[in-house]
Amino acid sequence: MTYVAARAVSGEHAAAQAPDFVRITNVEKIYKTRGRALKAVDRMSLDLREGEFVSIVGPSGCGKSTLMMMVAGLVPVSSGEISIKGETVRKPYTDAGVIFQRDALLEWRTVLNNVLLQIDVRGLARSKYEAAARALLARVGLTGFENSYPWELSGGMRQRVALCRGLIHDPKLLLMDEPFGALDALTREQMNLDLQRIWLENRKTMLFITHSIWEAIFLADRVAVMSPRPGRIATMIDIDLPRPRRLSVRESNQFGSYATLIREQFQAFGLLNED
Repeated sequence: MTYVAARAVSGEHAAAQAPDFVRITNVEKIYKTRGRALKAVDRMSLDLREGEFVSIVGPSGCGKSTLMMMVAGLVPVSSGEISIKGETVRKPYTDAGVIFQRDALLEWRTVLNNVLLQIDVRGLARSKYEAAARALLARVGLTGFENSYPWELSGGMRQRVALCRGLIHDPKLLLMDEPFGALDALTREQMNLDLQRIWLENRKTMLFITHSIWEAIFLADRVAVMSPRPGRIATMIDIDLPRPRRLSVRESNQFGSYATLIREQFQAFGLLNED
């Protein structure tokens, strides 16, 4: 694995000095299908510090989603170990918010009731969380839509509801798997700004999966670049860009240098050919 140091430690990047929150150590995942073994993830090691935002970018089929599911405890590892706060993950980790590319909203529940779904499933008192749900919806610009149904919303609005649902129980860890991949370009940019703002307010530990190079750089403290299947961490890049970041930062030479590093890695994999 190559490590690219590109950031000095400062108060703005306190997560760099925080203890490891998630530890992924020599993890492998092998799926057995139709009588043969398919290795999705190979000897992967990665640590996430408490309060850190880590993006993972890589080609389709490289095991990014599998990795996230293993961290969440929804898929078991074949070998190696994943631990969160020092405890080995052997079952679904309940102190995490998991957000997928598809919002998976329940069409028969209102926006507010979709946000409160986790509260109902966990058997918690709705009365203690309804105000928090309304406040989350306000933070993502959905005040006035509490009683609307998912089929009445745009794709971006639905993803905002899904984000609120993932945050309602105040998890310490957020796992996001291509959450904005299906959105149009303008909505995706706004969702990146919204997510950055929410993360800056609470500094939850974040693992963010994406295919987008610019999205990975824009959001993260560190970017992990994965190899084609079987997935490994090929390169780690520290991102030294001040926060809060504006979209115009993508036009800077520094941002461009990070993007070039990632593209060069993909070229080395044989995934990009400009000839």
